[in-house]
Amino acid sequence: MTARIGVVTFPGSLDDRDTQRAIRLAGAEPVALWHKDKDLKQVDAVVLCGGFSYGDYLRAGAIARFSPVMEPLLEQAKAGLPVLGICNGFQILTEAHLLPGTMLRNNHLHFICRDQKLRVENAETAWTSDYTAGQEIHIPLKNIDGQYVADQHTLDALEAEGRVAFRYLDVNPNGSNNDIAGVTNEAGNVVGLMPHPEHAVEPLIGTGRTDGLPFFTSILKKLVNA
Repeated sequence: MTARIGVVTFPGSLDDRDTQRAIRLAGAEPVALWHKDKDLKQVDAVVLCGGFSYGDYLRAGAIARFSPVMEPLLEQAKAGLPVLGICNGFQILTEAHLLPGTMLRNNHLHFICRDQKLRVENAETAWTSDYTAGQEIHIPLKNIDGQYVADQHTLDALEAEGRVAFRYLDVNPNGSNNDIAGVTNEAGNVVGLMPHPEHAVEPLIGTGRTDGLPFFTSILKKLVNA
């Protein structure tokens, strides 16, 4: 049976179609979820895609966190449902407290769009198992509220527990604490990152590489072998 991966669209989402395409290229079935949906249509995993949900009013992700679709997502994520938050999706996951820390405006106060070099720090999550720890990859990055911050106790815990999933290399593009580009929860089923792996799945677009495709093949293998 084909794995079904939901992609949530909020008002202001930009990358839902790109994410669906990446899922399809990996061999799974993308399932469109609307922010007003009160159930997840029995999907096997969920992606919260990038964009500017609700125009990023109040704070990035702050309003989306209270959308009807988030109620079943919160419940099922805590029970083990794999969830990936990309850019705005990462912001929503922090607002929903499924991931620690929060996002601030980039330290240089400008929107940034660039190909970004990352190091894979944790290759044992549901979304990263097709990478190897220490692997260096290139993923497109585009954000203005991408500065990841947390209190020192949280940062120490993330580092000690191996929950930093990705780290910026060569340059810290937004001032994130400890060069953090992505984190995971304790169980490894919820992952968030600021760069956009869905834009690096075909050699003719994005970085011209396919460094983002293992996110989607990782979860497919996880679901097939579950």
